[in-house]
Amino acid sequence: MPALTVTVPDADLLDRLGPPPSGIRYAVWDLAERSGAPAGPLDLVVMPYMAPAPVLDALAGLEVRAVQSLALGYDRVADHLVPEVVFCNAAGVHEGATAEHAVALVLAAQRELPAFGDQQRAGQWRQDLAPGLIGRRVLIVGTGGVGEAVRSRLAPFEVEIVRCATRAREDEHGRVHAAAELPELLPAADVVVLAVPLTPATRHLVDARFLAALPAGALVVNVARGPVVDTEALLAALTAGRVRAALDVTDPEPLPADHPLRTAPGLILTPHVAGRTTTMAGRLARLVRDQATRLAEGRPLANRVTLH
Repeated sequence: MPALTVTVPDADLLDRLGPPPSGIRYAVWDLAERSGAPAGPLDLVVMPYMAPAPVLDALAGLEVRAVQSLALGYDRVADHLVPEVVFCNAAGVHEGATAEHAVALVLAAQRELPAFGDQQRAGQWRQDLAPGLIGRRVLIVGTGGVGEAVRSRLAPFEVEIVRCATRAREDEHGRVHAAAELPELLPAADVVVLAVPLTPATRHLVDARFLAALPAGALVVNVARGPVVDTEALLAALTAGRVRAALDVTDPEPLPADHPLRTAPGLILTPHVAGRTTTMAGRLARLVRDQATRLAEGRPLANRVTLH
């Protein structure tokens, strides 16, 4: 029986994988050039990290069994991948790091660390009061892997955590509110953390009405996808001093150097790096090794995403 083929996007990941399981062969292909595809059926194609969905157009006409993304999000993948091809995301790889970054953004904003950095560089010593986090109400929108990781990391900070998802339910941590309840939840939220996938239902979820419902000075943290927030509406609210924000993702992205969001008051901006830590490569390699082993053993692939 011929070996099953797993393609990976670069030599660094290939080196980290080590020897393939019995019955598996590895090949390097980054999907950039159709001519670079290995001959024969491709049993698992690993996408480049953070590659946009249109790179999947390179698979058209090829015999492909499954695609493995190295990211959590899967927006627009259904537009570029035929239903017969299994799609898997990188669940289990990025949630902890993303939540870590979300909490760092919350703390930086609530303790006004950027302002203290400005003081340091200006040679100033002002013992200003900051909003702080203890005793605040934090609304987490999204209860998937990232949302749950944010909840668990914020729990020790003596905050009141309110959670919201598509539908209402009860779990071991208490009540999860339905998305339809957001208008009632927003006026009491000191901090809102966005941890939802980008779907038609979540695109511009944070719009002018959403922002107007928040109390003055509330903080909006986005570690989801840029288009979950209406950029123009957020810019207007920041400029008016109504809310503050901490964004790891933006719309557009990358954010142009002269975009007015860069100089908006009350904003902390990071360039979509929540999952990027020096330990990420090892976690990605473990994921691909596990999927290759599953193929070799005839077991179903993990992290399958229903696209259609």
